[in-house]
Amino acid sequence: MAKFLAELLGCTLPSKGASPMFESKNHSRVGLKSSTKQKTTVFSTLASEKSLSDCKKEQQWKTSMYSSKTPVCFTNPLIEKPIGKESMPQTPPFSAMFDSSGYNRNLYQSAEDSCGGLYYHDNNLLSGSLEALIQHLVPNVDYYPDRTYIFTFLLSSRLFMHPYELMAKVCHLCVEHQRLSDPDSDKVMNQIRKIAPKILQLLTEWTETFPYDFRDERMMRNLKDLAHRIASGEETYRKNVQQMMQSLIRKLATLSQYEEVLAKISSTSTDRLTVLKTKPQSIQRDIITVCSDPYTLAQQLTHIELERLNYIGPEEFVQAFVQKDPLDNDKSCYSERKKTRNLEAYVEWFNRLSYLVATEICMPVKKKHRARMIEYFIDVARECFNIGNFNSLMAIISGMNMSPVSRLKKTWAKVKTAKFDILEHQMDPSSNFYNYRTALRGAAQRSLTAHSSREKIVIPFFSLLIKDIYFLNEGCANRLPNGHVNFEKFWELAKQVSEFMTWKQVECPFEKDRKILQYLLTVPVFSEDALYLASYESEGPENHIEKDRWKSLRSSLLGRA
Repeated sequence: MAKFLAELLGCTLPSKGASPMFESKNHSRVGLKSSTKQKTTVFSTLASEKSLSDCKKEQQWKTSMYSSKTPVCFTNPLIEKPIGKESMPQTPPFSAMFDSSGYNRNLYQSAEDSCGGLYYHDNNLLSGSLEALIQHLVPNVDYYPDRTYIFTFLLSSRLFMHPYELMAKVCHLCVEHQRLSDPDSDKVMNQIRKIAPKILQLLTEWTETFPYDFRDERMMRNLKDLAHRIASGEETYRKNVQQMMQSLIRKLATLSQYEEVLAKISSTSTDRLTVLKTKPQSIQRDIITVCSDPYTLAQQLTHIELERLNYIGPEEFVQAFVQKDPLDNDKSCYSERKKTRNLEAYVEWFNRLSYLVATEICMPVKKKHRARMIEYFIDVARECFNIGNFNSLMAIISGMNMSPVSRLKKTWAKVKTAKFDILEHQMDPSSNFYNYRTALRGAAQRSLTAHSSREKIVIPFFSLLIKDIYFLNEGCANRLPNGHVNFEKFWELAKQVSEFMTWKQVECPFEKDRKILQYLLTVPVFSEDALYLASYESEGPENHIEKDRWKSLRSSLLGRA
């Protein structure tokens, strides 16, 4: 995990003369456009060129958190508007959860709303003690938390405690609410009847949005215990509990199958050079022989992107940056929280696609074939842009800008690069990726007003999304000086992640082509050294440094002097 984060946070842009996306900082690389200026990384760009809205938002945070005005503190017992069974909260789409500022403005509008240890400002929850926030999560006879709060707290709480610990506390509080609300044992069933649908709704929200939490046996044990209490009431509750458990088990089984497929693909991957040694290049397939239509290939790439996105849990964005909570003395479960397998698999797919593009370009012996391959991938990238598949677009640009490809000057001289220049302009990192972010907003707006399933597709440039979340996490403390949880920060975090949740739930409208998908996922690709060797074999070294490296690679990879 540490290695993964080091690579991710130290990455350079997909630049001409650069190796793939996740390259170490201390490797010498040039920027997207040849320049004598200092190398630009995604991190340095984001850090130094914040948008006006980012600066305003940061200033608002500082003002609200550290101004002389003291937010209102409510110290009465938890009381919120009563909510009956018939008015139980529904599950809206994620895009409807937050307004443009990151808050749900309907959360705390009532002057009657109050909770011990929670601090509000302008009717918005800004901070609170961890215990008070946990109590605010748990429903009782007269109260049910808003869905935005449920999502935000379940997402962010893992920075302070393990989900199974939170589940244990929730179970305890639910039982206590039953006892305290009516200590008469003869009326316990009546109280269970009132609170059961609310507890069941909370558990349903948890299992549907964060199902991977329940791979932990301790979580599942607590869930079954609380579900059993609910199911002991009316027949309706038993059926609802059964449906919830069956849905959760199906999701976890599907995840296990997906991970098995990933493991199988990973175990069978080989270096293309190894294949070339045993199989003459003349009978090797290339991507054009498998899929001659660039538009079809863009559609198949979108299939892979959406499938991999779909398996990333929202909690993985938080768990990627989990650090030790200074107020937590028990560090035994700290490492357990850093579970980001599906997120890492998606990053690995980006790298694979970049290397696949570079491999397909460097493989052909003839210059005209290499030029045709470059133009083919330019068309694929352009269609990815039109679809809204920005991750594949950037991976293709990254592969075409790798040094072994960009140095093929004779090949590039035969390529009409106007379309490629336009694509590079769209993904230009300057001004905090302003052009890309504008295009992404356009795609997101199109998705909201979509008349067809194709128009709903939004696949963001993933490493930039992670870095945005990283900066949000690093730029604001998890706890305030008084020890309270900085909940204003987590509203914004939840807003960013919930937008991703909306995008990942889109079903791919294109027909699958198993042959093309199999090729994209399993065909061997060149390693970086093999790419350089293939590049030098295609167009010879231009200086002594390249000649020395060529000789060294021929010796080490081909066993030739």
